Amino acid sequence: MTITVIPMSFRDACAYVDRIHRHHKRPQGHKFSLGAMTGDGRLVGVAVVGRPVARAFDDGYTVEVTRLATDGTPNACSALYGAAWRTAKASGHRRAITYTQEGETGASLRAAGWRLAAARPARAGWAAPSRPRRVLGTERVARTLWQVTAKDAPPLPSAPPPRDETRDETRPAQLRCAARPCKRLVARPTTGRPARYCSHACRQRAYRERRSVTPTS
Repeated sequence: MTITVIPMSFRDACAYVDRIHRHHKRPQGHKFSLGAMTGDGRLVGVAVVGRPVARAFDDGYTVEVTRLATDGTPNACSALYGAAWRTAKASGHRRAITYTQEGETGASLRAAGWRLAAARPARAGWAAPSRPRRVLGTERVARTLWQVTAKDAPPLPSAPPPRDETRDETRPAQLRCAARPCKRLVARPTTGRPARYCSHACRQRAYRERRSVTPTS
């Protein structure tokens, strides 16, 4: 079966992802989206390409295939992965990355010339006290990172370990205001970062004191 890759609007690609994708909803945005069309005009898959989700990989020359969904038509996945990289490379990008979940072979990626880059262990989730996140259903699943690069692409940077934002329960329930000479007790919040000052006035006073001792050039 002949597969033709066509440009897609973000809205149409997201609608297809919502309808077809097994474990993800639509992404937040994109750089470009592509569709896979059969000879009889049937849309059998889409790929959404955007900025890398991991901040360490977002160097301006890397894109990520954030969503790829097909109805199972043979060769649709590899056609979309190959076209996504050709489009990104033609626009000046030097690397494309994507992830597969544990249990997925990555055969379509290999067929399109992508290479295995790293294994990512399962994690409990992406929520933190200072940044709550909703449960997506993809937590506690190991992933595999894949990439395809141009010849002049630098090595893939090492992703930093996940930030441990869990609250230290050994800290006292109340702290002293950091503004001088206040030192009143500041209640420790149940969510978010601990407050350093007991009031807005103390925060402003501490700010003015820091500015007064900062040397000017």
